[in-house]
Amino acid sequence: MVDFGKVMTAMVTPFTPGLEVDYDRAGELAELLVRTGSDSIVVAGTTGESPTLSFEEKLDLFRVVVDAVGNDAKVVAGTGGNSTASSIELTRAAEKIGVHGIMLVVPYYNKPPQEGLITHFRAIADSTGLPIIVYNIPGRTGINMTPVTIETLSRTKNIVGVKEASGNLEQVTDIRQRTPASFKIYSGDDSLTLPIMAVGGEGIISVASHVAGKEIKQMINAFQEGNVALAAELNCKLFPLFKALFVTTNPIPVKAALRLTGFDVGGVRAPLVEAGEREVAIVRKALADMGLIA
Repeated sequence: MVDFGKVMTAMVTPFTPGLEVDYDRAGELAELLVRTGSDSIVVAGTTGESPTLSFEEKLDLFRVVVDAVGNDAKVVAGTGGNSTASSIELTRAAEKIGVHGIMLVVPYYNKPPQEGLITHFRAIADSTGLPIIVYNIPGRTGINMTPVTIETLSRTKNIVGVKEASGNLEQVTDIRQRTPASFKIYSGDDSLTLPIMAVGGEGIISVASHVAGKEIKQMINAFQEGNVALAAELNCKLFPLFKALFVTTNPIPVKAALRLTGFDVGGVRAPLVEAGEREVAIVRKALADMGLIA
């Protein structure tokens, strides 16, 4: 089984001033993330502005990031969507490129019933030999994938984990007691990484690791080594940054944060808009308080 590690970064997609994909910068960002603690990189997920990327842009991003990280990290392709057929097509193409895994978001807007989710994810799983992480984020998709559904999916050989962003610790605990220990539960919220690990989670698919990967890795290592007091202390130190990076719609704040730290990845594509003065000030203060900028 592929080991995706404890810190997976949901990578932003860099853009040029004309809002074309900046593939050179994407490769540089992937290399930076690996140097600062990322074990795996998720490409073309929600944080990567997947709804505004074309099929071809996603494939080119997968190629660039696979080449950039080499054997130093795993690359997980975000190939999910609200069309099962399109997700299968993109998944097969990503596998040919050489990615190490797939992440599949719950279909959004069309709001399938739980049986529809099972049918959707199993159909995509049957189309690939790659390990799959399913992604539950009700706040964006309009539907919650229940623990019973996740339990059912965990019996599919190559569905190996879930990114849980429901914000519900009871749900995470329910998933944990329903699924085998080999089934990985990743926090989908930076601020819940430590609590989710405490109830059986594996790690984090992070946004904040763009700018604080080393600190997040230190917190996770402290918890795993039994130093819960240090892990809690680090979590409290990181908490204002976690909240600042979601002061408005992701990935607007994290792109502002990268710019403030000197690693400009460009703007965001419409219908997203740039961070305003208030949001930038909040992000700047959180970075400064962490000692990440002067």
